[in-house]
Amino acid sequence: MTTRATRGPRRRTVVALAVILSVLAVFVVRLVDIQVVSADEHVNDSLKHIGKGDSISGQRGTIVDASGTVLASSVMVYDAELSPLVITELEKKDPKVPWDEAADKIAAVTGQTGDEVRALVANALAENAESQYVQLKKSLTTDQYIELRDLKLAYLHMTARETRVYPNGAVAGNIVGFLDGSGKAQAGIEKMEQSCLAPVNGEESYRIGKDGVVIPGSERTVNAVDGGTVQLTINSDLNWYLQQMITEEAQKQGAKGGTVTVVEVKTGKIRAAAEWPALDPNDLGSMTADDWGSEIFHHDFEPGSTFKAITAAAAMEGAGLTPLSTVSASSREKFPNGAVINDAFSHAAYNYTLAGALIDSSNVALSKFGTTVSPEVRYDYLQRFGVGKDTIGFPTEVSGTLHPVSEWDNQSLYTTTFGQFFTVTAAQVAGAYQAIANGGEKIDLSLIESCTKPDGTVVAADAPKHEQIVTEQTAADLTRMLENVAVQGGNAERIQVPGYRVTSKTGTAQVPDGKGGYKAGVYYTSMVGFAPVDDPQYVVVVTLDEPTKVVSSVATASAFQKAMTQVMKTYRVMPSSVPMDELLPKFE
Repeated sequence: MTTRATRGPRRRTVVALAVILSVLAVFVVRLVDIQVVSADEHVNDSLKHIGKGDSISGQRGTIVDASGTVLASSVMVYDAELSPLVITELEKKDPKVPWDEAADKIAAVTGQTGDEVRALVANALAENAESQYVQLKKSLTTDQYIELRDLKLAYLHMTARETRVYPNGAVAGNIVGFLDGSGKAQAGIEKMEQSCLAPVNGEESYRIGKDGVVIPGSERTVNAVDGGTVQLTINSDLNWYLQQMITEEAQKQGAKGGTVTVVEVKTGKIRAAAEWPALDPNDLGSMTADDWGSEIFHHDFEPGSTFKAITAAAAMEGAGLTPLSTVSASSREKFPNGAVINDAFSHAAYNYTLAGALIDSSNVALSKFGTTVSPEVRYDYLQRFGVGKDTIGFPTEVSGTLHPVSEWDNQSLYTTTFGQFFTVTAAQVAGAYQAIANGGEKIDLSLIESCTKPDGTVVAADAPKHEQIVTEQTAADLTRMLENVAVQGGNAERIQVPGYRVTSKTGTAQVPDGKGGYKAGVYYTSMVGFAPVDDPQYVVVVTLDEPTKVVSSVATASAFQKAMTQVMKTYRVMPSSVPMDELLPKFE
């Protein structure tokens, strides 16, 4: 039996317990609300910043030549600045290193004088007594950065940034290309191979509470992936020599510019692409924007006589002609449709062989040989040899102009037989002669060997297309005739390469005046050939833009001879061991 004395304490205990349980219930309900019902709302409210931190920059990849010589790379440089206000405040407190002494130490690292450094600060303070910034020096090296950092000066700050450098300067500069001030690829291989060269930036992310403290365990780092290494087919040593040579030759001839293109016959690889004016990507301001591109891929011209060989190929395969087939041709003739065709020199009517028409470069004779086949057949052969098609997909490459047969008039019916009324680039000329030298098998030109990813994986360039565009016999006949051009033509003595049998063909193209006509007495000259004839290894194409000292294609002879000689030396090509066949007759 419970007495009144025991009921009082028990009642108080029950009440206290009830109160405690009620309080706990309120906490539980609130806890459920915070952690379950309104969890997202409360988490978002508690965080100042979620999942976003500092970007980690990757480094752009490198461009190298065929042997691994670096043509373009990225380096880290540092921009240094000073705080004049901090310098002033520290000077009031007797610093360990007085400003005059510190300025001398800074200057010793940056390549300035102590007076120059002190003047920067003094001038800034003169303009604004509260100045907190003045540029000290830009593009400091890592070694300079370390030396300045070790001075431990509170008013000296340095910011890192990546910059593009081109160690070989203008060597193949028009091909390599360049970046703009923001690091975006603008031209050349830099733009063409952006997918290989471009880095993938990483990121450091984390969560920060309202009090600005990083929440432990929330840090996450995604590492940057550097760009890959692009290897070119270019031989930079050969390219350097050819650039020096074509610069000298173009200037000697009073030309506006010049190019040399070298292609490996059996692979279609471009081994040299030399130009003048030559772009130094380190110094874009030294040239006008018109010269920033590549003349080899960006300038098209009427090829003139270099494409008479393609007319010969069409006539041999389409009409069964041989090197000894003949036509009668004088130096000026009017054709039944009213067209008038002239040769470059005056002569009586000759009974030209096809070989002789190429040796003398007779427009009239080629007009007659060429029209032994239909215009449609000739159009097809021009396409086969690459006219109107890009070569390697170089950025903003021009494909030239090949008018459809329906647009050929009375005159162009004939002028297309000797390289007029259509245009090509120097690269396309090289591609056409590669096919002739390679037994009639055309291999697409290439400039890229591979892309090596940061992890070492090598991704080879796509294999070039191979196509037999003329028969081996046709290619052999063309080769024999082109060798006779080199031996019996007007440039024979000028283009001899001792020990080697070579082929050659010149081209003299009229230059459009922009008004539908041509400039008077102005020409774009070229010469193309390959060697050795008994085992063709390399095609060489030389062009000169509007030479003024010698205006005909003779202007290119010296450059062609020097280029071919150097190519044979560079690749240690064995001299010809098989003698030349007997000379082909020019006339019957």
